[in-house]
Amino acid sequence: MRNTPAIEAHGLRKSYGGNIVLDDVDLSVNAGTVTALLGPNGAGKTTTVHILSTLVRPDGGTAFVNGCDVVRDPDGVRAMIGLTGQFSSVDKLLTGEENLLLMARLRHLGEKRSRTRVAELLGQFDLVDAARKPLSTYSGGMQRRLDLAMTLVATPSVIFLDEPTTGLDPRSRHTMWDIVRDLVAEGTTVLLTTQQLEEADELADRIAVLDGGHIVAEGTPAELKRLVPGGHIRLRFADAAALDTASGLLDDSDRDDAGLALTVPSDGGVRALRTVLDRLNAASVEVDDLSIHTPDLDDVFFALTGKKDQSGRAESNSTDTKGTQS
Repeated sequence: MRNTPAIEAHGLRKSYGGNIVLDDVDLSVNAGTVTALLGPNGAGKTTTVHILSTLVRPDGGTAFVNGCDVVRDPDGVRAMIGLTGQFSSVDKLLTGEENLLLMARLRHLGEKRSRTRVAELLGQFDLVDAARKPLSTYSGGMQRRLDLAMTLVATPSVIFLDEPTTGLDPRSRHTMWDIVRDLVAEGTTVLLTTQQLEEADELADRIAVLDGGHIVAEGTPAELKRLVPGGHIRLRFADAAALDTASGLLDDSDRDDAGLALTVPSDGGVRALRTVLDRLNAASVEVDDLSIHTPDLDDVFFALTGKKDQSGRAESNSTDTKGTQS
């Protein structure tokens, strides 16, 4: 199931006037997984979500959600998806329960099923005590939980989350993350847009980095971090003699005499670590302590986004983790 694409897009293009927002975007999201679209403001993240959720028609390319064409069968797509936008869509004149009931009726669930489903969601999102209170009494985190609950009224198999935790405090953000994890554990497919690098790292099985209307890199969080230079292994030794020997064996290392340590460039992979340790073991050099440092998503973000070619457009010739052009 997890190897079956729930979302597929090929060659998506979208322009507004002379502004090219998406330029030949390919994307695939496996069922029951989370893919994060990561990129700066104006990169095309929200436009991608709007096309896939049938809110915007692409200028070119094709896109499918669970096999349904978003252009030719928008009603079929809408029946299977849920969308939580950047801004809360709750009606603040209603209570939480009334908001959910309204959505259930719009989804034609029927009176009995509507009330059953609303009760389920109020419990799932820890909103039972606040169910009949006006939304003016809800915190930002409660309103976002209600917003996501409304998205899930019809039990969609695919949900789009467009920067769902913007403006939330750390506790509320972590609560939302737990909810998303639970949904995915139950088989829901999630396409998430975010500018919060920690959020992408925490939730995503795969990340697509979007910049200037292009996917400039794609892979697991670990794979993307290995694309960026700066990873290294830090080795600490018990005495200066061991440090001297190790320094001679590892020519590309940087030496820290005061700390009795060496820093060796590395992609952070097991093979690279084994190579270093095997070389030291062959010379009977004992390592007192070691740590592996890899670039984080902040490094990935700054390295892969914001680059311009001479024509002023974002570069599109970056390669993904499989070595194919994005």
